[in-house]
Amino acid sequence: MKFSNQAVTPFLFTILLCLGSVSALTLAIEPHKKECFFEYMNHDDSMSITYQVAHGGDYDIDFWLTSPQDTIMATDSHHDQGAYTITAKETGKYTFCFSNEKTSQSTKVISFNTRVHEKIQTDPLKHEIEELADSIFAIKSAQEYIVARERRHRDTVESTNARVKWWSIAQLGLLITVCFLQIHYLKHFFQTKRTV
Repeated sequence: MKFSNQAVTPFLFTILLCLGSVSALTLAIEPHKKECFFEYMNHDDSMSITYQVAHGGDYDIDFWLTSPQDTIMATDSHHDQGAYTITAKETGKYTFCFSNEKTSQSTKVISFNTRVHEKIQTDPLKHEIEELADSIFAIKSAQEYIVARERRHRDTVESTNARVKWWSIAQLGLLITVCFLQIHYLKHFFQTKRTV
């Protein structure tokens, strides 16, 4: 099968254009603070957002998404991850916020992805490309979630390993002390006292 440059170039450009509309961010939210972001969407556009807590405290965060009229469209309280897809009922600024105001006294590190899907009448090839781009976005989100989970599990394993190490050192110290005391006691026990 032979491809011409005229057929391949628009295809590659469309894929790059679709991939360019994905944004991924990682941010740290201090205790008793919140961070808000917005996406401008037209009527019938849809937006996908995924997030996960990568580090900090109990790995929980508060999340909410509001419409241009400040109507809450999605909310999570004390969750470590979430995924939402909404469709815009009206044109305007859609706001989503992450809050660390009431959950803990530690800084939370949040990773999130957003992708706006514009509602356009397209031909079947462009529709297939858009579906491929959606699949790539889902794979990328899953990969970032797995990386965050791996980091979290690694932290737990390293913490447990450190505790086991110090517990073993404490047991070894106690064992040496008990051995020394027993030897000293037995030496003292078998010493004969001479009477003159």
